[in-house]
Amino acid sequence: MDKRASGVEDPFLSGSELSKNENQKRLLRVLRGEILDPPPVWLMRQAGRYLDEYREVRAQAGGFLDLCYNPELACEVTLQPIRRFGFDAAILFSDILVVPHALGQKVWFEEGHGPRLDPLRGVQDLATLDPGRMEERLQPVFATVSLLRRSLPPETSLIGFAGAPWTVASYMIEGGSTRDFFKAKRWAYSDPQGFSQLIELLVDATSGYLLAQIEAGAEAIQIFDSWAGVWPEAEFRRWCLAPAREIIERVKTVHPEVPIILFPRGAGPLYADVAAQAGADALSLDTTVPLQWAAETLQPKVALQGNLDPAVLLVGGKAQAEAVERILSTLGQGPFVFNLGHGIDKHTPPDNVTRLVEQIRAWRR
Repeated sequence: MDKRASGVEDPFLSGSELSKNENQKRLLRVLRGEILDPPPVWLMRQAGRYLDEYREVRAQAGGFLDLCYNPELACEVTLQPIRRFGFDAAILFSDILVVPHALGQKVWFEEGHGPRLDPLRGVQDLATLDPGRMEERLQPVFATVSLLRRSLPPETSLIGFAGAPWTVASYMIEGGSTRDFFKAKRWAYSDPQGFSQLIELLVDATSGYLLAQIEAGAEAIQIFDSWAGVWPEAEFRRWCLAPAREIIERVKTVHPEVPIILFPRGAGPLYADVAAQAGADALSLDTTVPLQWAAETLQPKVALQGNLDPAVLLVGGKAQAEAVERILSTLGQGPFVFNLGHGIDKHTPPDNVTRLVEQIRAWRR
């Protein structure tokens, strides 16, 4: 529903009206429809290898999944960018593949190669998954959320997250990262009924996982559909939009007060249908989404988040300053959270992030 036509007098607050709610967390205020000067900022993958302090903790942890399942260390690396840059939100340090791992699929990470999984070959392999033990296996993640909620500064929001069913399913079938998604697509096209069983299983698992994060202390949720853009329109609606809508509805039924951000990376003009139909409070925009189109077509319906090119942040300097100003001047007129169009690159100089935050903090409409 268009919040500007919701029947509530001027739900988009600005100027002196904001002083009435200064004790509220800025990210949550924007996700609920307010316009803030300056907008809040956080970055996808803000806890990561571009920070020396992260690499030190990562070396202590052992494997990557060991870090994800160690509440004290996962809390520490989540807090590191908050201490250094003062972002308005922290996002739980974890990985979207803890869900298939908790379902019983073998998942591991190889240095220099990324995630590896024992791939699912077809519907017959679904019997090897065990949803009944998922919550038990993910208890260390929920412990991290609880520890973070107690450890974060009072003004900093805590974001929980999960991968969307299609994106997670693609890893489960391909056995890791891929450029063409042929194995996953072949299953979906040749056996849509069997493939829908996997998607439905992941809708159930993801909904429960997000609800448990909220119970542990997450104040907002982001759903990452990182590979949504590889589908034609009809399949996008079936395998990306419909499952996301179902997860959001289930979470909102239990926790209507918790805002949800959806990131359907690569959706292009279908972002408009996602804004109208998914039920998310905000959409995170990938780098390719035109700013003016987003402001005119999407922002009247949902808050927006994004969408600086991570390569620009890597380069810094004049290119960064000009790109940041373009985004702020276009999307900052409505409810907006500054972020990247995808995750921060591991080679990004931290000083560029410092200058980014300084520029945003100084900006006014």
